[in-house]
Amino acid sequence: MGNDKNLSKDVLNAVNKKTGKAISESEVKKIASGVTANTLQSEAELTKLIKQVSSMAKVPVSDKTINDIVKAVKASGMNMNNIETIMKMMIKK
Repeated sequence: MGNDKNLSKDVLNAVNKKTGKAISESEVKKIASGVTANTLQSEAELTKLIKQVSSMAKVPVSDKTINDIVKAVKASGMNMNNIETIMKMMIKK
């Protein structure tokens, strides 16, 4: 379980570095606390989540990118390893 905490910090640090924005862990936890399995299975909920994160990070995300992210998450089968890979891929863009 400790590994998840390190991943979270790594992802948060990578996002902050990539965007040049300072996003606090508490902001991320606030959004994450509302995420359920249903969120990841519903395109509308997933889109809403992406927009929340985009707004929090003050990084605009185009509708095309949102659709690409939704497709990638749905194609991942909600497997956390796959989602981690998707996040890393997105951070590199």
